[in-house]
Amino acid sequence: MEVNNKVVIVTGGGNGMGREMVLNLLHKGAKVAAVDMREAALIETFKLAGDKSPNLTTHILDITDKEAIAKFEDEIVTFYGSIDGLINNAGIIQPFVKVNDLKFNDIEKVMNVNFYGTLFMIKAFLPHLLKRPEAYIVNISSMGGFLPVPGQSVYGASKAAVKLLTEGLYAELLSTNVKVAIVFPGAIGTNISVNSGVEVPKMPEGNSPKIKILSAIEAAEIIISGIQKNQVRMFVGKDSKFMDLLYRFNPIYATKLIGKKMKSLLPN
Repeated sequence: MEVNNKVVIVTGGGNGMGREMVLNLLHKGAKVAAVDMREAALIETFKLAGDKSPNLTTHILDITDKEAIAKFEDEIVTFYGSIDGLINNAGIIQPFVKVNDLKFNDIEKVMNVNFYGTLFMIKAFLPHLLKRPEAYIVNISSMGGFLPVPGQSVYGASKAAVKLLTEGLYAELLSTNVKVAIVFPGAIGTNISVNSGVEVPKMPEGNSPKIKILSAIEAAEIIISGIQKNQVRMFVGKDSKFMDLLYRFNPIYATKLIGKKMKSLLPN
């Protein structure tokens, strides 16, 4: 889908990969509605848009709140007239602990934001997207959505749910004008741990995997370019591509490899 002159909603647009996707879309001629829970972050995104800011609207929204989403839906459709794209980027991680030690409120929070937030936004805007000559839904999963990561098992489960939801949605919409894509980011330089209220344990010297961490700018360019190329599956980063292949070829070895790397980060 060519993004020029299209109207695109981006959740989690206040920082990190979401902010960079907002700025990338604006640079490519799109009109963008950036959604986030943090007003200060949205204000900063608006400032960074510079001379493209007339094509940007910012919206404080809790994507786990169906009633708030309904109000946002009315507001945004009234303002723009139509919606052409939805990028479900907002997400959080869990505390770095095993399932046995993970509190129920943390479990519910992760599932509500990552899975239900994505589902609620799709349910709200899919009827509008189906009316457009061409439209796109992009859901951000994770490398942890296809590969088990000890200490992030519930986060992975939420992202695996996003993966299967997206693939099912793709199958259901094959005969329509709405394209659907799933994104699997690897190691990206963002503030997701801070925004999740989670402290990331420091990995011991010599145990850190030797991988290139992509900047949020690089990740955003891969995703928006993928939209313009009508891609269905996007692996963002060499680590994500490699682990996808490894897990398909030898899931036991891949699981043990990740488990070994994560062991030092988790309480015994």
